Amino acid sequence: MQNNQSLVPQRTFAENVQKWVYLDTQLKNANEKLRTMKDLKQQLGKEICDYMVQNQMQNKKIGITDGNLRIHEKKDYSPLTFTYLEKTLLDIIPDPEQVEYIIDYLKEKREIKISLDIKRQND
Repeated sequence: MQNNQSLVPQRTFAENVQKWVYLDTQLKNANEKLRTMKDLKQQLGKEICDYMVQNQMQNKKIGITDGNLRIHEKKDYSPLTFTYLEKTLLDIIPDPEQVEYIIDYLKEKREIKISLDIKRQND
């Protein structure tokens, strides 16, 4: 009787591992497909914008089934990294030691959340 009780959780554990591996594989495949689609969309968008600019169509709208498309300018900001912060702080704080102190302080005060997770390793 006691032996049967330990097999049920072990069987459930094995099933959970199989499900996790299946989902991990599906997510990997979906992310690869998504990355490819995003790259293609970006390439097509650039080609469409280039065509519209070359043909002076910047203020025109392209009608599609559920609305329209138009060119617009967007701003892409670089990430806020410690390297960027250090470089920028050196512009306003002349003492590199003070800047280093600030960067170290910010690094130490970051909130850290530790949790357990599963990581797939390929042999």
